[in-house]
Amino acid sequence: MDLLDLLHDTMSSPWVYLAIFAIAVLDGFFPVVPSETAVITAGVFAASGAPYLPAVIVVAAAGALVGDHVSYAIGRGGGTRLLDRLPPDGRRRAAVERARRGIATRGGLILTVARYVPGGRTAVTLTMGAVRYPRRRFLAFDTLAASSWGLYSALVGYVGGLAFEQDPLRGLLLGLGLALTVTVVVEVVRWLRNRRRTGESGSDSVSADAVSRPVDAR
Repeated sequence: MDLLDLLHDTMSSPWVYLAIFAIAVLDGFFPVVPSETAVITAGVFAASGAPYLPAVIVVAAAGALVGDHVSYAIGRGGGTRLLDRLPPDGRRRAAVERARRGIATRGGLILTVARYVPGGRTAVTLTMGAVRYPRRRFLAFDTLAASSWGLYSALVGYVGGLAFEQDPLRGLLLGLGLALTVTVVVEVVRWLRNRRRTGESGSDSVSADAVSRPVDAR
């Protein structure tokens, strides 16, 4: 059995939906798990009829939502204690307060955009938990973010599958290439904006993931 046959058998199995859900959940707090690649692959094969595209979108979004809430809970439990230990007049405390204000005013936008930044999803959800972003607002914004991600990832794969319906491997490469292009564009835009802010306000600009890293409370 070659790789293509193995992929066909896997994608035509009803267990594929559970696998996509589980991978999306794990990726929420263990970002080395390639959830986007799994959803894009399913989207490619959905162009041939199996798996069912709407089901792929739903289970991917649901898994991402659950995973994000696990990450949020981890940040809310352990991160808060670390932040409370920071010296009140230290630089890290100032960074936390700037991140807290940014999340309070633009939390929904930050959460949505971070999903398309490598490593950004986990950093932001951990941070939002650590600064005790309201849980109901987090649920509302994260539902939107997870749904848009599930739809985007599945459709990117589906477009690749339609373009190479007789050659799913090429379709997968096209889908992954489109996703990589979007990621690069987001990163370039983010870098340019951060550079402009740094030029305008010196070192005062701090990203939301500044408090998601291990904190040295000395």
